[in-house]
Amino acid sequence: MHSPFFVSILLVVSILTIILLSSKYKFNTFFVLILVAMGVGFAAGVDGESVLKYLKVGFGSTLEKIGLLIILGATLGVILDKTNATLSLANLILSKTGEKYAPLAITMVGVLIGLPIFCDSGFVVLSGLVVSLGQKIPSKRRALVACLATSLYAVHCLVPPHPGITAAAGVLNVDLGKAMLVGICVALPTAAVGYAYSIMLPSVDDSEEAVRVESKVQDSELFLPSPFLSILPIIVPIALISLKSVLLLNPEALPSSFLNFIKFIGEPVSALLVGIVLTLPLFQKIDKTRLNHLFDDAIEKAGPILIVTAAGGAFGEIIKTLELGKVYGPALASGNWGLLIPFGLAAIFKTAQGSSTVAVVSTASLVAPLLASLGFGGGDGTLLALLAMSAGSMVASHANDSYFWVIARFGNQSIATTLRSITPSSALMGLTALVSLYIAKWILGV
Repeated sequence: MHSPFFVSILLVVSILTIILLSSKYKFNTFFVLILVAMGVGFAAGVDGESVLKYLKVGFGSTLEKIGLLIILGATLGVILDKTNATLSLANLILSKTGEKYAPLAITMVGVLIGLPIFCDSGFVVLSGLVVSLGQKIPSKRRALVACLATSLYAVHCLVPPHPGITAAAGVLNVDLGKAMLVGICVALPTAAVGYAYSIMLPSVDDSEEAVRVESKVQDSELFLPSPFLSILPIIVPIALISLKSVLLLNPEALPSSFLNFIKFIGEPVSALLVGIVLTLPLFQKIDKTRLNHLFDDAIEKAGPILIVTAAGGAFGEIIKTLELGKVYGPALASGNWGLLIPFGLAAIFKTAQGSSTVAVVSTASLVAPLLASLGFGGGDGTLLALLAMSAGSMVASHANDSYFWVIARFGNQSIATTLRSITPSSALMGLTALVSLYIAKWILGV
C-alpha cells in the first residue's frame, strides 16, 4: 500500500492534468482520460500489461452498465423533440397558467420536458417559445430564459436516465429506479430555488447587447401532437421503473410469474424501449426513412457521451489500484466529512472543466473506494453519495460549459447577462440539492 502523501500527490496531479488538458488546452477529453489513467497506473508501479487490462475492464464494464440506457434515452429525447411533442406540452401548460404566471409555467415545462431530454436540446427546442413570450412580456424576459435554463439543468444533473448520473450509478452499483425516484424529489426543490432566483432578476435593459438568433417557425405552422400522446412516452417509462423499485421492496407478496414480468418491464432498458414505442402515434405518418434519420441523430448524439463515460470508467479502474479506502479510510472515518467529499470533488471538476457528465463520472471513480469509510457503504448511503456528487456537478455553470453558450445564444442575451443569471443560480441550486440530501440523510438515519 502506498503512503497517503504519495497517493495525495498522485491524485492532485492527475486531477489537475485532466482539468488543464481538457479545459485550458482543449484536448479531446477521451484521450486525456485514457492517457492520464495510464500515467497514474505506471506511477503507482503497475506493470504495462496490467495497466492495459484495467483500462479494458473499466471501459467495457462501464459500457455494459450504461451504454444501452444512454442510447435509448437519447433516442427518446430526439423523437420527442422532432415530433414537436415538447412544444405541445409547453403550450398546454402555458395555456393553463397564462402570461401572469409565465415564469412558473416555464419552470414546470422545463422539469417535465427535461426528464427525457438533455438540457441543451430541451433549451434549443423551447427557446423560440421563451423568446416569443419575452417579447410579449419584456419585464420578464430575462426571468423566462433563466427559468427554462435552471429547470432543465436541475433534472439533467439529478435524474436518470441522463448520462452523468446514470454512468455514476453504474460505477457505484446504485439501483436506477431508486435513483430516479429520489432524484426527482431532490430536483424539485432545486428547480424551485432556480425559479426563485430567476424571478428576482431585473428586467432587461433596452441598451443590452443581445445575440441575434434565427426566429423559429410559429407554432401555428407546425403539426403539434396531442398533449396526452406527448406525455405518455415520458411518464410511462418513469412509472414502470418506479413500480419495479416499489414492488421489489416486498417481493414475497407477489406471484413469481408477475414478479418476473415486473423485473423485465421495469428494467430501465425495457422501460425506455416502451417509451420509444409510445412515440410512434406522435408521427403524422410512419416513415421508415425519417425514423432511421432520427435514430441516426440519436446515436450521433449519444456516441461522444458513451466514449467519455467509458473512458471515465477506465480511469476509475486504474484508481482502484491505489486502494484509496485503505489509504484514506481512517482519516475520513474520524473526520466526519460525509457528503461534502463527493459534492466537493464534483464541484471542483465541474467548475474547472465545464462538463457535468465528466465531473460526476470522474468523482464516482475516485469516491467509490471511499464509500465505506465515509459511512455510505449501504444501499441508501451509496444513493445519497451518488446524488451528492450529482449536486456538485451543478456548481457552477460558466464560460467553459457548453450549456452556458447554448443559453446565451438561443436565449438571445449577452454573455454578461448569462453570467449574472446562470452562474449564481447554478451554484445555489447545487447547494440546495446538497441541503436536501442532508435532510434525506437525517430522515433515513444513514
